[in-house]
Amino acid sequence: MAPEKYTEEIRSEFLQKLNLTSTPEEIDKIRIMYLGRKGIITKKLKNIKNLDVEKRPLYGKAMNELKHSIENALEEKNKEFLGTKKLEENYFDYTMPGDRRWQGHLHPLTTTTNEIIEIFLKMGFSIAYGPDIETDFYNFEALNFPKDHPSRDIQDTFYLENNLLLRTQTSPVQIRVMEKQKPPIRIISPGRCYRVDNFDPSHSPVFHQIESLYVDTNVTLADLIATLDIFAKAIFGASTTIKLTPHYFPFTEPSAELNVSCPFCGGKGCSTCKHTGWIEIMGCGMVHPEVFKIVGYDADKYTGFAFGMGIERISMLKHNINDIRLFFENDLRFIEQF
Repeated sequence: MAPEKYTEEIRSEFLQKLNLTSTPEEIDKIRIMYLGRKGIITKKLKNIKNLDVEKRPLYGKAMNELKHSIENALEEKNKEFLGTKKLEENYFDYTMPGDRRWQGHLHPLTTTTNEIIEIFLKMGFSIAYGPDIETDFYNFEALNFPKDHPSRDIQDTFYLENNLLLRTQTSPVQIRVMEKQKPPIRIISPGRCYRVDNFDPSHSPVFHQIESLYVDTNVTLADLIATLDIFAKAIFGASTTIKLTPHYFPFTEPSAELNVSCPFCGGKGCSTCKHTGWIEIMGCGMVHPEVFKIVGYDADKYTGFAFGMGIERISMLKHNINDIRLFFENDLRFIEQF
């Protein structure tokens, strides 16, 4: 048999098998079958020595050409497969739904603070801020706290060096504003506060407050009550009613605690309001004349009111949260509910 016809039969058989392959593994199997150490081409080349001397050069040349032809065909097939694979890897179906990305959530204290601020901004109040580290003068003295007042004890206040302390309330901002500005003043002062408290379901050594101050001529207790009534209805609902009960604060006179009708039972009485129908949410009162004297205001000309509330308390009532510690534990399962 002529060398060309002999090699053509092998090439034809090889190409048929190669065309049926669909994976790199199948291609490699055919390579081993024909070009491996025990492959068809390798064996044919070794058997040339058994041919007549005059036939050896022709068959040797034909088999080497066949070998190179098979190697080229295998290489092209591999390139074809890799090209298809890269196309699949780079393919993007624009009709497929996009990946749903995780979105962050505002903390409930943040949303409650923003809501409270928005209410008072609509009533004409502006925002004022002050430092977390205060002096005894701004935190106590200027707010008419007696020297022996219990809140000035180390059991209640975090004292630092050089007569500094962590503020126990945001009321010092009121003093700082009145020192720099003459009436009329209408501000709210949100911020973080600190007191020596056990960390339990209703107490935290770190908490947040919003204080308010309104000073002008002819400001009366009726103005305070009207402002608080508007706020209570805006934050808890239009059916909310309020009640003031007498209390004592060093920096206001008269002083009171603001109670709102229980948002859970509508004032009928439940376990949350201890079956009274009312829940206390803040302290308030008319600014004490002694405070006006300290900042240089004429107490005979100006009057004003002030009140302060804990943001945690408002948020717990709005969202029916029964443990203040949940605000500070950074548990995403809790935060994602808001």
